[in-house]
Amino acid sequence: MTRVTTERDAAPRVEPLRPHHDRAAFDCGVEPLDRYFRSQAGQDARRNLAAPFVLVLSNGTVAGYYTLSATAVPLPELPPEIVRKLPRYPLVPATLLGRLAVDRRLRGRGFGRFLLADALFRSVRSEIASFAVIVEAKDDEARRFYERESFLPFPDQPRRLFRPMADVAALFG
Repeated sequence: MTRVTTERDAAPRVEPLRPHHDRAAFDCGVEPLDRYFRSQAGQDARRNLAAPFVLVLSNGTVAGYYTLSATAVPLPELPPEIVRKLPRYPLVPATLLGRLAVDRRLRGRGFGRFLLADALFRSVRSEIASFAVIVEAKDDEARRFYERESFLPFPDQPRRLFRPMADVAALFG
């Protein structure tokens, strides 16, 4: 994992979103991601639509967040070289990394990679079957971030990317 430094050099922790986390102060600079975190993330958690996780610094500041949920991918959307290795089911199960954001005041400290590593670890250790982790990049900068982390684009959807779970499992031994 990436070494993360904070003002107090205490280890940040990732935990499930709870009511005591201050969501109002969070500002990643991307309005839909900020709006989701401030007003929808808690509701999605209560309704079991998404599992939001927050990166909390030693002073209680929420440095970032991500969400995980179940999804399925139509087999024809995957690259042919991947499809050849899969059973001919119409849909294959996957884990959706629906959102990932870091407060813009805390960028450049490795928090994005830290959150991604935590999300991948939680995904691979789950006992629920999943072929891959899927992301939908909001813009080209986010797409490049995921590509640097070995995510592969869907053939006809360059901002929709995936990383096979076998590849993720290899990261964590």
